[in-house]
Amino acid sequence: MDIAVRDGRIVGVRGRAGDRVNRGRLEPKDLYAWQANGSADRLTRPLIREGGRLGESDWPTAMGRIVERSRDLVASRGPEALAFYTSGQLFLEEYYTLAVLARAGIGTPHLDGNTRLCTATAAEALKESFGSDGQPGSYADIDHADAIALFGHNIAGTQAVQWMRILDRLDGHYPPRLLCVDPRLTPVARRATVHLAPRLGTNVALLNALLHEVIRRGWTDPGYIARHTVGYEALCAQVQACTPHWAADVCDVPAAAIEGAAELLGTADRLLSTVLQGFYQANQATAAAVQVNNLHLIRGMLGRPGAGVLQMNGQPSAENTRECGADGDLPGFRNWQNGDHVADLARLWNVEPSAIPHDGPPTHAMEIFELAEQHRVRMLWVSATNPAVSLPELARIRSILDQKDLFLVVQDLFLTETAQFADVVLPAATWGEKTGTFTNADRTVHLCEKAVDPPGDARPDLDIFLDYAARMGFEDKDGGSLVHWTGPEEAFEAWKRCSAGRPCDYTGLSYDKLRGPGGIQWPCTDQAPVGTERLYTDGPDWAHPDTCETYGKDLVTGEPLGEEWYRSTNPEGKALLRTAPYVPPKEWPDEEHPFQLTTGRTVYHFHTRTKTGRVPELVAAAPEVWVEIAAADAARLGVTEGDLVEVITRCGSLRGRLRIGGGRTGVLFVPFHYGYWDTPGANAPAPGTPGRAANELIATLWDPVSKQPQFKTAAAALTLVEPVGDPSPGARTGVRGAVSPSGRPRT
Repeated sequence: MDIAVRDGRIVGVRGRAGDRVNRGRLEPKDLYAWQANGSADRLTRPLIREGGRLGESDWPTAMGRIVERSRDLVASRGPEALAFYTSGQLFLEEYYTLAVLARAGIGTPHLDGNTRLCTATAAEALKESFGSDGQPGSYADIDHADAIALFGHNIAGTQAVQWMRILDRLDGHYPPRLLCVDPRLTPVARRATVHLAPRLGTNVALLNALLHEVIRRGWTDPGYIARHTVGYEALCAQVQACTPHWAADVCDVPAAAIEGAAELLGTADRLLSTVLQGFYQANQATAAAVQVNNLHLIRGMLGRPGAGVLQMNGQPSAENTRECGADGDLPGFRNWQNGDHVADLARLWNVEPSAIPHDGPPTHAMEIFELAEQHRVRMLWVSATNPAVSLPELARIRSILDQKDLFLVVQDLFLTETAQFADVVLPAATWGEKTGTFTNADRTVHLCEKAVDPPGDARPDLDIFLDYAARMGFEDKDGGSLVHWTGPEEAFEAWKRCSAGRPCDYTGLSYDKLRGPGGIQWPCTDQAPVGTERLYTDGPDWAHPDTCETYGKDLVTGEPLGEEWYRSTNPEGKALLRTAPYVPPKEWPDEEHPFQLTTGRTVYHFHTRTKTGRVPELVAAAPEVWVEIAAADAARLGVTEGDLVEVITRCGSLRGRLRIGGGRTGVLFVPFHYGYWDTPGANAPAPGTPGRAANELIATLWDPVSKQPQFKTAAAALTLVEPVGDPSPGARTGVRGAVSPSGRPRT
């Protein structure tokens, strides 16, 4: 976007027509959310807690307190007493600096991003299939595909600009056929050639049946399979019994519809698939996403226009979190189990390999909070994310954040629900107020330049991390400064050296080069000076045992398979056709909780509404949480649009107004954006009382492979609290209870 400035303030934005990603188009959050940058309640000075209350302070005092606690904990309890939990919304330069100071400065393995909630499965699925992270496809494939399959991806609500691009194709000449896999009747489902609405938690069963049918009908590319893959025989054996009729029983989808979807996938000349949270936040997340990769591998649908897979992201710079190692992995997609990779990183940072924690798997976000709950993590630094609303089982998360022996640092734009628990709050700058780069889901790198000053004493996140590193006195093994850059462009150049020779090679990029009109896709090198539109044009490039990012995990248990297994299975570095049986979800409906609950987004808000909730146009469009129910269920239950209802799970309860929607019966939908900062008193609910945040309802479960929480598998009950237009709870008869998926009333 271009940013309009008047009198030192942002006054508007517009899309850039020449940009390769959005072609000048903007969606509602793009058009309006810039207004939050100038909100009157922005944090402008550091806050510190004294006598149980947060009060304004200054930077030397705030940073001094953080540094003092850091040193005390490292000395008394070791580096693993400190943990960092970051975002998918900072700049590359900030993630990389954080990774260096956390890994080689502090020496803690406890570093992860809230990308664990949205894109961890994308990364893991790519690693399991191709040996390394890195998006195979390009957004340009939308323009060339003759079939587009969206697996658990309501692109109209999550990436509306790319949905516009699909609509161009659907309404133009030679429209592609569209497959939508989603339990809800979304705008995508309404335009789909085939819409499959499987029972929640059964994605692997569905994908195994689709693979079965594609293989049975001979819709494969034997030459591609032989040249570029290993594991085809095992895949055939795994899916042999997974017929459409078998899957129809498991998924509650007609066998004929599964056969029709397989025909769409199997006969396309140029197939593009996208995957997002309907798979990533569900039962068997990684196993399901990997099966989408398998579809493309057995069909040879990679590396050419229109033929690709997009394992999507949920945040604007989540790709950078992964590249830079702020998601728990090592920077540059290096393998923590490969001693040569660790030594290479140690040479780059001029530290001993032992200074970089690598004696076990990286600590994922869910484990970081568990360690804090166990009083083993004593200092937690949260930057640009709001776990008091975004993590599952919020009552538990609040109790962890409120522990007296946990020193909590929160770095953000506003006094979020999480910041209210903090010991120190650091006011940060946002886009338009600082300079840095960010990379989107199809590897396109953009430069975002400073247009205005941040308000008051707020600082860019990079400046905050650099200040911390300097005050801590982090040194390399020769006594030089470990974090030796002083600004964003120097940090970018340092990152380029880290990326050299790795899949995400940035060495051909520069700030000057990125000031062009449209963004550039990595890898960008001397050999590919204009970037690389698609990966794997001649098979996988980074799956060899010496270069791969991972040696793989068991797709059911998540246990690492190890170097010996990987080298014996894939000595030539081909793509891996990884298999998994269907395993039912742990959370399943019963008599007390007969519905399945799923959560997700609306196009008008982002994450926990920290910014979008301060924008009048977006608030007016979606002011309050709601509960969506299928029309058939509403009719059976006798509830109607606008009724105040309560959703109850084994974890908690929530109240919201009812909306009547389409999609499969037995499913409730609640948007996850709504927290408590803009409610009277800004207080979370008392124990045992209904809340407003969807994650009050969600249990602490995660995918064993990617460690991504399962936000889409809760069992729930629905009760009427107050009919619309009538405050008397008994005004309408036959509505106190819930409806089972079979339609049998529960009272």
